[in-house]
Amino acid sequence: MNSDAAQVTVTKTKTHHTYRPITAKQHAQFLHYLSTTDMNIIHSDTVNVQLGFDSFYSATLERLNHFYPERVITVSSRDPTYITPSMKAMLRQKNRLMCSGRVEKASALAKRIGRSIATQNMKRLKRDDGTIDAKDVWDAVRHLTGRKREDVQLDGSSAEPFNKHYVSISTDPDYRAPSYKLTAAPSSAEFITEWQVFKALDCRRPTSTGLDLLPSWFLKLGAPVFSKPLAQLFNLSIATSTVPCQWKEAYIKPVPKVAHPKVISDFRPVSITPVLTRIMERFIVQQFLYPAIESLSTAAQFSDQYAFRPSGSPTAAISSILQTVTHLLTDNPYVIVISLDFSKAFNTV
Repeated sequence: MNSDAAQVTVTKTKTHHTYRPITAKQHAQFLHYLSTTDMNIIHSDTVNVQLGFDSFYSATLERLNHFYPERVITVSSRDPTYITPSMKAMLRQKNRLMCSGRVEKASALAKRIGRSIATQNMKRLKRDDGTIDAKDVWDAVRHLTGRKREDVQLDGSSAEPFNKHYVSISTDPDYRAPSYKLTAAPSSAEFITEWQVFKALDCRRPTSTGLDLLPSWFLKLGAPVFSKPLAQLFNLSIATSTVPCQWKEAYIKPVPKVAHPKVISDFRPVSITPVLTRIMERFIVQQFLYPAIESLSTAAQFSDQYAFRPSGSPTAAISSILQTVTHLLTDNPYVIVISLDFSKAFNTV
């Protein structure tokens, strides 16, 4: 059968991915090492925040690379979307076990691979209880069928213009470092306890790893040991108003604010900061910002603030609007409601 249609040749592309194999045996070896080794990462007399964080990162990254060394795996464009680098490594290990006649281990690994594939496929539809909208459903269908939505790109754009734009909107040229007050706390002050740091690490959910290369699962696994030096460094950072250089860098992914972006300002930057940065930010918000907002002197000024505060939510804002409108309608024939859309600043409001 002949066809006059143009023939399109689809070439197979290969991509090298770096990943860390994580097994129960590796966890056992790392935990045994922690139980038999005195890890004095930070000395008690450390007063320099940057040197303290340099020592912590050097020691933890050395142990991470020792017990969980990185591996390189090749993933081709013909692999299904649910095939991750770690899953591809397990498939190759299963094939090696089958070739060597170790059928029982290969069968056990095949069951593990099946569970991983099922978990990967259910991530997008596990909340399918009738509450998700059509957009979420179609995104899940594209994810499972491999028909991904193409990323929006600007013609002739590169990473450098985006970097310059985000630097310009995130930098204050008139910024001056504040001088220390006479009421500044001593470097030995304890704002955050070791137990609070341990709880924050132990209850941490799996999140993306920042440029400091410390994954959340590793910090959670070593929480009993890492909590003490981190509590000391967190307190020293607060007392001296110093932010380590490891926390000043982040991955930035531009996300379009509108359907058809035309300029760089139509993209919203999503920053992936280090895990420790996010933990420290939560402590600052809970122990310093929230009490200041809820104090008697400022509570009235934030009485209509429903975002980024405890017990605040869209439901609370809607209830407040309905209450206000209902109250005004008792003495007025109608009420005018003015709504402002700040989509350029907050994507959608």
